[in-house]
Amino acid sequence: MYGQEEIKPYSEALEKGQQVEQMFNNIAPTYDTLNHRLSWNIDRGWRCKAIEQLAPYRPQTILDIATGTGDFAILAAEMLKPQSLVGADISEGMMYVGREKVKARNLNDIISFTREDCMDLSFADETFDAVTAAFGIRNFENLDRGLKEMFRVLKSGGHLSIVELTAPVSFPMKQLFHIYSHTVLPVYGRIISKDNSAYNYLTRTIEAFPQGERMVGILSEAGFSEASFKRLTFGICTMYFAEK
Repeated sequence: MYGQEEIKPYSEALEKGQQVEQMFNNIAPTYDTLNHRLSWNIDRGWRCKAIEQLAPYRPQTILDIATGTGDFAILAAEMLKPQSLVGADISEGMMYVGREKVKARNLNDIISFTREDCMDLSFADETFDAVTAAFGIRNFENLDRGLKEMFRVLKSGGHLSIVELTAPVSFPMKQLFHIYSHTVLPVYGRIISKDNSAYNYLTRTIEAFPQGERMVGILSEAGFSEASFKRLTFGICTMYFAEK
């Protein structure tokens, strides 16, 4: 383990999973607005690229882990046209927003949401053609265990597509991102979301999360093969792809 389970949103004596659930319930009403503004709307393009990785394989059953308010799930349903897509998350507050968006787009017959502990998924082995995760796995209480669960529910020959925020490694983006993430992001996030801890926590998880070759190694240890990565937008985001 890389130790990120020790990073918690709040100082109270709760397990990380409980704190993450509380945090996302708190910020759910403003989450989409903040996401798009803080990323200058580039986040939609990142999601599209992660979905395009799956297009050649035409997955018909998809599990979107840490689905949040369903942005990735909705985009995947529209781009890939699967038979069914399940969005799983620990936060009912986030999924409530997602359900309203799905209803507005008349996608209820394809997309469903379910509350799940990503460390212990309720689905049977080899259930899904594809498993996806957008900007959520860095919140796992135990990354190794969460990835092994994703591997377990994926069918043999199925594919994993992940897109995650990362800290740039090259000058000058490394220095610019550090300034932005430690000043603009937490202050603006606090003003809009009214949560004093959430966007400080976001910065800390981005900096602590394993990326690039290190993350590819972790995916391989979880059982995945052909794991690869691609940095996007000067390394602010990284896309991963792997097969079972």
